[in-house]
Amino acid sequence: MKLYYSPGACSLSVHITLHEAGMDFTPIAAPTKTHKLLDGTDYYSINPLGYVPLLELNDGTRLTEGPAIVQYIADQVPEKNLAPANGTVERAQMQAWLNFIGTELHKGFSPLFNPSTPAEYKPMVIEKLLGRFQWVEEQLAGKKYLMGDAFSVADPYLFNVSNWAPLVKVDLSGFANIATFRAHIRERPAVQKAMRAEGLKA
Repeated sequence: MKLYYSPGACSLSVHITLHEAGMDFTPIAAPTKTHKLLDGTDYYSINPLGYVPLLELNDGTRLTEGPAIVQYIADQVPEKNLAPANGTVERAQMQAWLNFIGTELHKGFSPLFNPSTPAEYKPMVIEKLLGRFQWVEEQLAGKKYLMGDAFSVADPYLFNVSNWAPLVKVDLSGFANIATFRAHIRERPAVQKAMRAEGLKA
């Protein structure tokens, strides 16, 4: 398999999940600014949308969208317990977390990374993001992971997205439960391995 990623982008959650699953794969850097691979290949020829992650399976099938990819990975190694079984309430709850992170947090950060966003609009974006993180803070009370004591593929996604906060001056220092959660995730060997591979400070 091949994982197309950009260092520190949302593809990090897939990178972590592949290591958690113990699956063999080749990571390929696909910078989202240049859209050129190291060998000069135009990334748009691989993913017409131009963004990461993209997971190419051994038969050539290409999967996009991180929340879908991490669930696919989890289902290939059910013995690893990276996701609740399909059809269960717990699986739906995990999917709700993946959707929330993707739509309320991940996309919530987007205007802050866009240089064309008016400066006067950014405080409103930050305020809304902090409100969403406040809700996450409350949900994490008494929990080690988003699903309780059980790690799932939703956890690397929250860790991944919350990594962006200091880059765009979103102050999460007041959220003790999120800080504890992030510390638990950071300690996992798969997280350390993926971050080192992407040249990130682990």
